[in-house]
Amino acid sequence: MAPKARRVAVVDDDPGVLRALRRLLSAANFEVEAYSSGSEFLLAARDSELDCVVLDLHMRHTSGFDVQARLSQRGGTVPVVIITGDDTPEARARSLSLGAKSYLCKPIDEVALLAAINSASSGLHNAETPRS
Repeated sequence: MAPKARRVAVVDDDPGVLRALRRLLSAANFEVEAYSSGSEFLLAARDSELDCVVLDLHMRHTSGFDVQARLSQRGGTVPVVIITGDDTPEARARSLSLGAKSYLCKPIDEVALLAAINSASSGLHNAETPRS
């Protein structure tokens, strides 16, 4: 019997990034759920069924910070990997303090992202990549 594919939600308001990450993760044998906004993810996703969330930090309306806070309020334990194109020390510190397992800067290094997802879904903590 084949092992169950891990489920990863990708949340990003950039359609090109969302498409590329979906393609990458599908090719890496993840079951991918794609959401184009934080509010769409919060309304539709069942975080208890997810192994990881790849979450853009800066989105219109409902930011990655908002999503992290809501997941925490709901008592969620799904690991979160933050991705951002607007890295600041404050954003990095805030997202990690809200429980992000990893913080990656765009453009995303594919190997680093896959390692971060594997690490987060395995219970390892706080992997970061340097700014590009």
